[in-house]
Amino acid sequence: MIRLNLADQSDSLPWGGAISIGNFDGVHRGHAALINQLCDLATDLNCPSVVVTFDPSPASILRPNAAPPPLTWIQRRVELLQRCGVDHVVVCKTDSDLLKKSAREFFDDILIHALGARGIVEGPNFYFGRDRAGDVKLLAQLCKDQRISFRVADAMVIDGEVISSTRTRELIERGDIAEANRLLTAPYRLRGTVVAGASRGRTLGFPTANLSAIDTLVPAPGVYACRVRGPITPPHPAAVHVGPNPTFEDQQSKLEIHLIDFSGDLYGQTLEVEWIGRVRDVISFGSSSELRSQLDSDIETSRRMIADRALPPNA
Repeated sequence: MIRLNLADQSDSLPWGGAISIGNFDGVHRGHAALINQLCDLATDLNCPSVVVTFDPSPASILRPNAAPPPLTWIQRRVELLQRCGVDHVVVCKTDSDLLKKSAREFFDDILIHALGARGIVEGPNFYFGRDRAGDVKLLAQLCKDQRISFRVADAMVIDGEVISSTRTRELIERGDIAEANRLLTAPYRLRGTVVAGASRGRTLGFPTANLSAIDTLVPAPGVYACRVRGPITPPHPAAVHVGPNPTFEDQQSKLEIHLIDFSGDLYGQTLEVEWIGRVRDVISFGSSSELRSQLDSDIETSRRMIADRALPPNA
């Protein structure tokens, strides 16, 4: 990962490459298809392939109260982009100076002066510059004027719909993890810090790690089969409860992780939760014994779902 701060440019920036710029949030299969076309152009031009992404997202600064929660934290996004085969990932610092740049200034300052672009690949819905004034038509003309190769990547369609970060986000918000994962290049993952909870799970015989300080989208309330990463190796199977706990009249939404066949102290640790599939909705039980019986069933269902989705090599 290479950082780009226009106020203090680094000598380590890749120069003279084929470039694609965007948020790339989630790094879905549409992004991977675009990067394949970027790598093809880089091969044709005999130059490196370079993806430029933003941290934080422009929307989080321009519309802080309306910006959607991200699907990836920046280190995870860079990792996924690198897995797609790109030579370099440049993370551009998003600040007010960057957001004030006109489309022409954005093109000149980033693509020409900072990176010396020889080729550019973007999707058909790419916009750039202040107020999103620049589009692929303008970008094509600017590239022509500078004798830069330019290609518009075809959008990738599954089931008649374009794959997008918005579509992926809507699926996760509905709890349809299996369908969201079908669009992504890797199973959806979030991270957080383990904090103290009410210890009800331990009392029931199902201790949980309560996750806080989560910086990406949390799926809809429900029970899910997951794998957990962090100080635990290898990735550990888990049943995860998201939402309130109506059995105990607790309406506060929480994310509680029961690590299957695990014992140990995880307080203060950062865990990454990889979502495999949805087990059931949040429901209220008439007694603790009914809840315990259901939790036993949830754990067995989670075991099966996780076993059916074996980890690929180097995942």
